[in-house]
Amino acid sequence: MSKHLLRGVSLLTAAALFLAACTGPAATPTAAPQATSAPAATTAPQPTAESSGEVQIPDIEEGKFNIAAVLIGPHDDGGWSQSHYEGLQYIADNMPDAHVAYIEFVPDTADSEQVFRSLARKGFDLIFGTSFGYMDPMETVAEEFPDQMFIHISGYKSNGKNFGNLFGAMEVMKYIAGMVAGSRAKTDGNLKIGYMATFPIPEELRLGNAIMLGVKRTCPECTLDIRWISTWHDPVKEKDGATSLFDAGAQVVFTGADTPAAGDVATEKGKYGINYDWYGNCTAAGCLTTPYWNWGPVYLQIAKDVQAGAYTAGWQYFDADSGSLGLAGFGEGETLQPGVASLPEADLQVIRDTYASALAGDFTRFDVFAGPIVDNTGKTIVPEGETMVQADLDQFPPGAPGLECQYCMYWWADGITAQLPELSN
Repeated sequence: MSKHLLRGVSLLTAAALFLAACTGPAATPTAAPQATSAPAATTAPQPTAESSGEVQIPDIEEGKFNIAAVLIGPHDDGGWSQSHYEGLQYIADNMPDAHVAYIEFVPDTADSEQVFRSLARKGFDLIFGTSFGYMDPMETVAEEFPDQMFIHISGYKSNGKNFGNLFGAMEVMKYIAGMVAGSRAKTDGNLKIGYMATFPIPEELRLGNAIMLGVKRTCPECTLDIRWISTWHDPVKEKDGATSLFDAGAQVVFTGADTPAAGDVATEKGKYGINYDWYGNCTAAGCLTTPYWNWGPVYLQIAKDVQAGAYTAGWQYFDADSGSLGLAGFGEGETLQPGVASLPEADLQVIRDTYASALAGDFTRFDVFAGPIVDNTGKTIVPEGETMVQADLDQFPPGAPGLECQYCMYWWADGITAQLPELSN
């Protein structure tokens, strides 16, 4: 990604530190941005900031427990970064002695290392990194600052001390959304489904496979095509990727990226899309649902535990029964989108039952990836009676030293019509 940092904002003080940004594929303001306030707060003076390359680092507040998050996209992207932003707001609303800040548009490359180092130097007690590519930079910085806590979202590494790994079983929600898509495609008589994937990392293969396994529950004859778009947030690329899949014949298109392009383009095409990440982005008529994150409760608990010295850095992976995962339209008091409400009642019932089982903790990520699983070449990946373990879900073969995987996440499920991406050395 070529986008650079745009701004750092303190939520509790509502100070917006708007900074110069390099031109990237996402929409970038053409005029100098103005300071704004966070929701339900008043604008505060811009605090003194330390420079880190092209980015300013927010200040801490003395006497507070200081928390910072690094976001790969804009905080109001209607997707991944917005879900984390609202998680931080949840801390701000429920932890009065905390001071919370964020920095957005940080590329998940080695360049992010200096951003994490600068936040640590400023004195932030807890630092969240919210993209896969932040893993190695955070690991390096955590070793330099042993008294501060670093939590990496996704990935698979931890030092067992002050660098922990956090993620959730989104594969469960993608699986159930796959059931929705399969039913829609079967009902419409068009058995082609598309998946707009971001980068060839284990997470994206895991979620794509979960979609296909769910599709098979309601449409055994359906197939799934893949388009790699090489971005987490780029409205133009996401729209083009969705258009490409629809033009190739897909009836329903999923996205692994941040914007609601799948649902928006679907509406234009008279077809259907399934968005991702944020509960509020499935408003277009062609959007079926959104598998979404609710980071607030888990963020708050981690913050309280770290502050109390009771947090153990490791591999924290929450399931749907945590309340931190959901599927838009299926929650209590929510309304199904028209394209879902018109599905056959028998399909809707099995979808509702699976969702209820997930929320109750009776259907987990290990149920999604229980054998028998066959790949798209006819090879048995997971034998009957066996299941993947966490190391298998997280990694390409052979896995990290000490975290080796047996089955590993380098295969496409039966029904996916794409070739595997090449692995870089």
